[in-house]
Amino acid sequence: MRIVVAEDLYLLRDGMVRLVEAFGHQVVATAATGPETLDVLLRWRPDVAIVDVRMPPTSSDEGLRAAIAARRELPGLPVLILSQYVEQLYARELLADGAGGIGYFLKESVFDADQFIDALQRVAGGGTAMDPAVIAKLLSSGASNRRLERLTEREHSVLGLMAEGLSNQAIGRRLFLSESAISKYTTSLFGKLGIADDGDKNRRVLAVLAYLNNP
Repeated sequence: MRIVVAEDLYLLRDGMVRLVEAFGHQVVATAATGPETLDVLLRWRPDVAIVDVRMPPTSSDEGLRAAIAARRELPGLPVLILSQYVEQLYARELLADGAGGIGYFLKESVFDADQFIDALQRVAGGGTAMDPAVIAKLLSSGASNRRLERLTEREHSVLGLMAEGLSNQAIGRRLFLSESAISKYTTSLFGKLGIADDGDKNRRVLAVLAYLNNP
């Protein structure tokens, strides 16, 4: 994969570059400020970008705003946000375009290289990879969604794990259920959320976006 790394702290930026290159991927550009991030994202159009939220010049939310601006210009540009904080307003805006290819992890939740690279690959493939802590924060501030109220407790559990980016097989292992049982739950929740199998859209992504955006 061709990757952009946007992180203002040199040691973290250099460490991420070394990590992704150790897995055989290419870092085509790096950025240390919000404006630089937007510039390199639009110039290089990477397969996926790793972006920190708080970057200079003000160290508030420049990185996240740069990612949002880039996705406006390049819809579906895959971005994995890596931060110490959950910026709820901008996180929702990042999800709002419905295009998928979004990840949001708290730095403290990344425990090993394999986990991080797996999340990066899921995002690059147009899926989602959401930290459970981020999901909880977004849901705690969301408005009621009548479609979500139709889901059973089990279907909510399946959808929450789907938001983390887990496959049906992985969800089954987590819930101690067979893969076929998970498949039935996903089919049911797709129906309740009004997500048709039209052969063109990723139903998993649409379901996750409905779950996190609470429209």
